Amino acid sequence: MKRTIEFGILFLAIVFGFTSCGKSGQKKTKIESEIPNVRIQQVSLRDVERYANLTATILPEVKNNVAPAAPGRIRKIFVEVGDHVSKGQKLVQMDDANLSNLENQVANYQRIYNRVLELFNVGGASQQELDNAKLQLDVATTNLQNLAENTYLLSPTNGVVTARNYDNGDIYSAQFPVLVVMQINPVRAIVNVSETNYSDVKLGMPAQVTFDILKNEFFTGKVNLIYPTIDERTRTFSVEIKLNNNDYKIRPGMFARVKLNFGTVKSIVVPDQAVIKQSGSGEYFVYIYKDGKVTYQKVELGQKIGNEYEIISGIEDGAQVVVAGQARLADGVKVNVVK
Repeated sequence: MKRTIEFGILFLAIVFGFTSCGKSGQKKTKIESEIPNVRIQQVSLRDVERYANLTATILPEVKNNVAPAAPGRIRKIFVEVGDHVSKGQKLVQMDDANLSNLENQVANYQRIYNRVLELFNVGGASQQELDNAKLQLDVATTNLQNLAENTYLLSPTNGVVTARNYDNGDIYSAQFPVLVVMQINPVRAIVNVSETNYSDVKLGMPAQVTFDILKNEFFTGKVNLIYPTIDERTRTFSVEIKLNNNDYKIRPGMFARVKLNFGTVKSIVVPDQAVIKQSGSGEYFVYIYKDGKVTYQKVELGQKIGNEYEIISGIEDGAQVVVAGQARLADGVKVNVVK
């Protein structure tokens, strides 16, 4: 009986020992499994193309409103919307009744002046009489020129008629011009560029322009004008780009996408998997691996390059960044690096 009891106690001790060893092993395995596994990638400086992608609305080179100086009846409009016109071409004829009367008046003043001049030459008229006759002639001639300009309206530029607001016989009022003429070769695009690139934009530098409605077509323009002031609200400045439009494919009002290339610089580039946006803010960070641990590092992003980001500040050349396994990380956490 005594031996049976001793054997039972020994059996329980052995079972308890095995159970204790099992729990210790499980605890050790659990601790090891809590160390996160991560993948890392070393980054370095490389040449990065600096550019800005901007949008713009196409504007004509010149836009002219064709209208007389005073209200009057429109006798004849010689062109239609879409017609190409030349500088100096007759576009509109207003009522010319007053023009005929003034032409007769100028002719009469001319005869008076000639007669007074003849008398003055033989001593039959004073200098004052000659001066008065000349003044009347000059005033009438100037009025005739002004009226003629407002009777026959000429095109101020080479271009295209883009609007006609009246018909023959209408009374012109100053609310709308009779016609609108635009010069659309070349055309202009005005873009707003960040003030950080003010020193990068140069007169004559090329700009690539594309249009959503003109698929697979690329146009090259040049910077024609750099505005000298910066908008204090948007922190941008305006740049005018001029494009040749010989085939008239580009039309005023079209939506354009403009790419300005500022050359290349040396920058750190990281995979986009490494960049994490901080929830509730506009800040971004990455995890840097060193000596078995990771550290939280805030970064300033530059441009997106395919599936990578340019880093303006926050990472040094040669740093190792975490590209996978960030979900369980925190600042200062030990990690296992896996391939």
